[in-house]
Formats: sequence, structure tokens, C-alpha cells
Amino acid sequence: MSDERIGLGDTPQSACIKLGEGNPGGLRVCVDLLAHGAEIDPDSAVGGLGNLLSLDTHKIYADRIWMLYKDVCGENLAHMAGVLRAVQLGILKESVLHHAIDHYGDGIDVNALLSAVAERLPRFRADWLPEAQAVAVAETAEEQEPDHA
Repeated sequence: MSDERIGLGDTPQSACIKLGEGNPGGLRVCVDLLAHGAEIDPDSAVGGLGNLLSLDTHKIYADRIWMLYKDVCGENLAHMAGVLRAVQLGILKESVLHHAIDHYGDGIDVNALLSAVAERLPRFRADWLPEAQAVAVAETAEEQEPDHA
């Protein structure tokens, strides 16, 4: 029998609740991965659900989801999806991922992992940002352009 928590009868909502275990940060990250996973990783056969299945497969639940997102991936959803994809592709060992979660990112170079994932999956969007954040970045860039008047 499998130890995974997500089953065929689960809805996306119940999958997020099972993985988040009542941890607000973990739950929020699961909802965001579900909502934006297909934009970040268009090659994922099951869209954002693939990220949730990866979390379940690697037994990353509740506060550990938040720790992966915050401490390892710098609160960047695309980076988190890329790290999970790196494990799936055999680029990163699961044991190294768990060590990084337990030790504030120690032992992994997220940018190198993202490059390796992009090499195998050219459509992977490591530079993806939520719309509001992307607008803020664009506005900041416009403000920093020299005035030619």
C-alpha cells in the first residue's frame, strides 16, 4: 500500500487540505502551485497538480512546504516548481532536497537546478512571476530608465 495522501478520489481542494495539514503557509503555497503550475511548467502533463503530487511523493507536508518555498526557493513559486521538477528529472536527489529544507537551503544551488531543468524542458518558465509582481518589476524598470527629454 502506498503512503501518499492524495488519492484518485481527491479534488484539487481536498489535495491542498491534505498536504497543508492546517498550516496556512503550506496551504497557500499548494493553492498557488495548483493555480499557476501550468503557466510555469507547460510540459507538465497534469498542470499544477503535478507539483502537489511531487510534494506528496516526497513526503513534504504542512510547514515543510512553507520551508521549501520560503527558505530554499526565496518565496519564488517558479523556483519551487523547478526544484520539484529537478527531483523528478533525476537532477537532484530527494535526500539532498530534504537536507536543504531542514537547513535553510544548504546543499543546493537553485539557479543551477533551474538551468538544468530548462535545458531538458525549454518551455519551463523559471522567470515566471505573479501578475502583480511582474507589473511592479516592470514599473520599477521604467522608473530607472533615464529621461531623454
